[in-house]
Amino acid sequence: MAKSLSKIWLRGLKRLLAIQTEHAHKTTKRTTTRSARPATAKPSTKVRPLTPAAAVRAPTKREAPRAVARESRVRPRASAWASGSWTRSFHSAPAMPGRLVNHLQYGLYIPSGRALEAMPLVVMLHGCTQSIDEFAEGTRMNVLADRFGFAVVYPEQSKHVHSHRCWHWYDSGESAGGAEARAVVSLVDALVMQHGFDGERVYVAGISAGAGLTGLLAVNHPEHFAAVALHSGPALGEAHSGITAMDVMRRGARHEPAELVDEIVNVAEYPGMPAIVIHGDADHVVAPVNADQLAVQFLRLNRIVDENGARKSGEVREERKGGVVTRDYLRGGRRLVRLCRVQGLAHAWSGGDDAVPFHSSKGPDASTLVWEFFRNQRRTGAGRIAESAVSAASAGER
Repeated sequence: MAKSLSKIWLRGLKRLLAIQTEHAHKTTKRTTTRSARPATAKPSTKVRPLTPAAAVRAPTKREAPRAVARESRVRPRASAWASGSWTRSFHSAPAMPGRLVNHLQYGLYIPSGRALEAMPLVVMLHGCTQSIDEFAEGTRMNVLADRFGFAVVYPEQSKHVHSHRCWHWYDSGESAGGAEARAVVSLVDALVMQHGFDGERVYVAGISAGAGLTGLLAVNHPEHFAAVALHSGPALGEAHSGITAMDVMRRGARHEPAELVDEIVNVAEYPGMPAIVIHGDADHVVAPVNADQLAVQFLRLNRIVDENGARKSGEVREERKGGVVTRDYLRGGRRLVRLCRVQGLAHAWSGGDDAVPFHSSKGPDASTLVWEFFRNQRRTGAGRIAESAVSAASAGER
């Protein structure tokens, strides 16, 4: 059995790295083809020298080009096409066992022209082999932050901790995923105190291994976050090692998802956690069945289903549009869990910048979906999840 799981782990890791290698090859090939393409020959015409007056007038036609929606296709920088400030720094998080210091690198984006007091904060957790610059570029979350006025922080896993920058989402121990989750919470608390962000409107989103750590944060530190988003993420509670993590990614959880939640959380005392789950049906790295299982698990955390996964309250609304199946679970007219399955999407951020690995232009803009879900959620000082003033109406409209 151990030998079989080792083979699964190795195949899964090779598949993940192959995606990035193939993407880099395609990008290089596309750039080379454009560079090698000869300039189109124009018919021979008689060129007349410009008079001084014409020389002054001619350039004016080129000085005001037509405004075009700019999209990062050349990855100039993490804050591409955004007008706010992007800063890189590190946070001295609580030390892990066996380590004297625990410096968590991060990037912080703050939109310009907005008051920092009571500004929402979105935490973005990258996946394996990604950097925070790539994640910011590919998701274009900073552009959305400019539009709606929220700050974004991107914690970055160190290569010294994991050679492929994977978060240890499957190991909640104090020297692995548990410590990483505590470091993120410590960073959030420090930023809220330093900048005056709204502590009741802090959200966390992640992709792949980042989605796994998002789940760990939701389970172990619910009082710090008002809602979570898990894109292409693994089911919770079954994996406890790198090998079993790969097994979950490939096949999904082998046990009943709701029962797994009951093993790691006292659901009766859990304060609830609104969640949006997004997954591609063509994902060959994290099997799409994980999305269905995650949805059940967050329905259990919000006490919409019982320990067997059977619905005991609320209502379900389903919509099929543009190759996307969206299923909303509501209670009292309020959306608590949303599941989005994107047809034809592989292991990539939906509607992202496909010039960046693990992001695809296919499907709806996941960043917009995530913020639309987040913006209506708030966690009060008492730990309860509450709606904003406009959320009840917007939940009924979507």
